[in-house]
Amino acid sequence: MFLEYIVSDVSIRVEELTVTSEFLNRDVECTLYVPDMDGVVEPLHLLLVNDGQDLATMQYDQILQPLYKKKQITPILTVGIKAGERTKEFGISGVSDYKGRGAEAENYRQFVVQELLPAIYEKTSLQEFASTAIIGFSLGAVSAFDIAWRHADVFSKVGAFSGAFWWRKKEAKKEFPDKHRITHKLVSSTPEKPNLKFWFEAGTQDEKSDRNQNGIIDSIDDTTSLMLELYKKGYQKSEDVKYVELIGGRHDVSTWGRMMPDFLLWAFGR
Repeated sequence: MFLEYIVSDVSIRVEELTVTSEFLNRDVECTLYVPDMDGVVEPLHLLLVNDGQDLATMQYDQILQPLYKKKQITPILTVGIKAGERTKEFGISGVSDYKGRGAEAENYRQFVVQELLPAIYEKTSLQEFASTAIIGFSLGAVSAFDIAWRHADVFSKVGAFSGAFWWRKKEAKKEFPDKHRITHKLVSSTPEKPNLKFWFEAGTQDEKSDRNQNGIIDSIDDTTSLMLELYKKGYQKSEDVKYVELIGGRHDVSTWGRMMPDFLLWAFGR
């Protein structure tokens, strides 16, 4: 079944796709946003979205329409992956946090690469996409980063909205408040430099916590310090990494919806 939204010569079909996953031992529901544009024969790009259930809340189709109408972005097939048990399936593959959360992150990554992507190709009857990107919100952003980092042969861009990059192996201690962050360790311990580009967003009202008492909230601190790890790896500011700090931005779907056009223009702009 699908719904259809039309503005001028732009039509966006919203379809449903259910993938039975052996890795996750459940049916994973996805929502597809398929562009239909008269006279356009450009190759289609693919965007995977963790926490895809949030796309309906932010009225994602209404975000896309003006960008298409003004010819600001290339055609994108967006696949919103509806979350299961987020604190089990989202995280860094093979490394649970200090409370044992993220234990299924490895299985979720394998689901995306080995089960979801083939299902998308089968449903669309396409043999390839012009590019493939993945994004996430909060803990879903950590998952998106992990998946892209380990599969740079598949993904070329990754986006993190209010990324939960505090995700840590051991509980924070006063004397070492910034140690044991799992995503930072993933980057620093990887010998190679994956061929990726990164987009990060953090809001000044994402939270109030300031773990290391440096006057910067943790959401911003953890994101910018992760970017520093990327720069140490050889990625270039602006060329490879974009950071948007939103004054008044909160840890919510409304903020992420406001920032979505910025990501789409960065990743798929003409």
